Amino acid sequence: MSVVDDYLATLSGGKQRLMQHIYEVVRYLVPTATEEFSYGMPAFKHQGKGLVAVMANKQFLSLYPFCALERLELNLSEFDCTSGSIHFSPDKPISDDLLRQIIAARKRLIEG
Repeated sequence: MSVVDDYLATLSGGKQRLMQHIYEVVRYLVPTATEEFSYGMPAFKHQGKGLVAVMANKQFLSLYPFCALERLELNLSEFDCTSGSIHFSPDKPISDDLLRQIIAARKRLIEG
């Protein structure tokens, strides 16, 4: 098992199902990504740099794209955000389309 799978095993219910789906999308879009700990979070890395991490907190789930959100140049206004994370929930998930856009933007930033 990978660090991501180990982390998923600690979750249950809707959070686990949603996070497993997100991880599957990332694995599909970037099959060469490695799964490692980064900043204390189970994360995906692309070319040795943080691609995304997704974590569950008590009140919400968070996606961390390892960059300032404005660098992604995406409309994230429907979500509560910090400068470097997007908060969502099983009731209000990140759509697959938006997730694909986040991953594509992050890959472009990493690849220069």
